[in-house]
Amino acid sequence: MGDALRKEVTMAKKIRFGVQTAPQNTTWQDLRETWKLIDSLGYDTAWTFDHFFAILSDPSGPCFEGWMSLAALAAETTRVQAGVLVSGNTYRHPAVLAKMGATLDHTSGGRLIMGIGAGWFEDEHAAYGIPFYTTAERIRRLDEAVEIIKRLWSEKQVTFEGKYYQLRDAYCEPKPVQQPRPPIMIGGAGEKLTLRVVAKHADQWNTFGPPAVFRHKLKVLGEHCADVGRNLDEIEVSWAGAAAVTDSKELREAIVNGMAKAFGRPVEEIEPGLLVGSAAEVRERIERLVEVGVTHFIMIANTPFNHDSLRRFAEEVMPSFRT
Repeated sequence: MGDALRKEVTMAKKIRFGVQTAPQNTTWQDLRETWKLIDSLGYDTAWTFDHFFAILSDPSGPCFEGWMSLAALAAETTRVQAGVLVSGNTYRHPAVLAKMGATLDHTSGGRLIMGIGAGWFEDEHAAYGIPFYTTAERIRRLDEAVEIIKRLWSEKQVTFEGKYYQLRDAYCEPKPVQQPRPPIMIGGAGEKLTLRVVAKHADQWNTFGPPAVFRHKLKVLGEHCADVGRNLDEIEVSWAGAAAVTDSKELREAIVNGMAKAFGRPVEEIEPGLLVGSAAEVRERIERLVEVGVTHFIMIANTPFNHDSLRRFAEEVMPSFRT
């Protein structure tokens, strides 16, 4: 699909906004208050993450488990769709994860998005004694896992004989509230293997970076979609990254420098992929991403949660993209 046609198709889609609150280095009260604020401000989605100790910071700091947090935080809201951005497939058997997801879809009134990825944090696996496998095996396991989840959510009984997972006459009752099933978001950007899994299974795809990255990755994803007989337009494309509406040069530099340090990359490489600056600057950056095919923007809110920025984003940025 050419850029002009992709822009036309994308502009016809609903532009959505979400917030990921990393459940680390914070208190439960702060998380509850932030999720209630997100819900009240009109964001479309809200997310936790899937780590067992703090990442990109002091690993001995406090960190709440992602799925338990999600269940409790979803109960504090009434409107936003909710998910884990994204669940590490290596951490739970996919049949168990399917059951967890189906249950949460009921407790939330049909608001689950099943976020899932291959898993990446090797230190965490080593600390907990969880096998890490090679990159290729983790992605092949993800492929089988998503197929299992989809089948358990749609079939009365499932028998599955895969290379990595086996099920025999397995049930998942009750089925999720959402029909035919909750949407599945797959996170990751590996072009040879991960994007093929996205093409086969995903309703939503998430990664990070500037417009040039999305333009290239979407070309590759479109080729995988053609190979497996899917239309690329069936997949919602989402961006995740640091975002803040601020007129403070000092705060802007602190966020950009902090992200560059956390990921060990030059500021010049990191900065174009962030939504940080004045409301006008953030709107312009979103427009550039929309032009290449992104329609869902997920702000990563690190602690301390900046409620003023969340409000300004909702009031000064989001209305420009609502139809």
